[in-house]
Amino acid sequence: MIVRWLAAVCCLFYLGAAQALALKPQEIVPGVYAFIGDTGMRTIENEGMNANSGFIVTDNGVVVIDSGPSWLVAKEIHRAIKTVTRQPVKIVVNTGGQDHRWLGNGYFKSIGAEIIAARPALADMQARGGMQLDGLRQTLGKKAAGTQPVYPDRFFDQTETLHLGGQEIQLLYFHGGHTPGDSVVWLSRQNVLFSGDLVFADRLLGVLPFGSVTDWLASFEAMEKLGPKTIVPGHGQVCDLARARRDTGDYLRLLITHMKQAVDKGIALQEAIDSLDQNAFSHLSNFELLKGGNASRVYLEMESQ
Repeated sequence: MIVRWLAAVCCLFYLGAAQALALKPQEIVPGVYAFIGDTGMRTIENEGMNANSGFIVTDNGVVVIDSGPSWLVAKEIHRAIKTVTRQPVKIVVNTGGQDHRWLGNGYFKSIGAEIIAARPALADMQARGGMQLDGLRQTLGKKAAGTQPVYPDRFFDQTETLHLGGQEIQLLYFHGGHTPGDSVVWLSRQNVLFSGDLVFADRLLGVLPFGSVTDWLASFEAMEKLGPKTIVPGHGQVCDLARARRDTGDYLRLLITHMKQAVDKGIALQEAIDSLDQNAFSHLSNFELLKGGNASRVYLEMESQ
């Protein structure tokens, strides 16, 4: 009887361990790594890590791009970084105000990292941080333990260049988009861009009530001018600029063009939604879940202009 009980306890222990999030760094170019998150919704299995983040190893420390959605995920990001380098994490860049971009800040702050974001991200974080945390706690339960909104230490307006350990790392803010504070991390020497939520690949992008598709497209077009060879998107697999255009830029243009024409012609909301053909993007994950809300919110944005 005792043996069976011990076996059951051990089974549960190993099951729990197997279900714990384990991140594996994907090397993009030497010294530059990405973590590729799930393309689905936030779940207890993925611990809310349904987005991409990454890090840059320099001779004088590590720069992390996005701290993850929770204290525990941030700790796991750090564990995975330590499998690659012994350099300490010096800087964390938040590329936006979505939970998976910044709610892991508390962990990195506790180990002495400086946290940086574009200035417009702060108001978004302050406005939505409590709501984001409540949502994560409902989804993650105990796995949200220790997570609190911790804001960046300093902000940049349009651009800042970090010089660390021989690396030149540009932080660029264009116009925002998916969230008001969306920014990118540009490595011009390596021709690698961490796009944050300005680029979605493999999954349909989500238009949010507090974002702006017109700002998003303007930011995307500014990003295009950089001509990145390799993009680590906010969601989906590492891609090139052509893929980013197909999965993000073309979709934004479709939504804006159709809904602006509908508003200009006085077409009602439901008719505008029904006449919008989004099937060219039906292969993307979450298409059925997000297409209707995207169409509706873009119509309302065009109506308000």
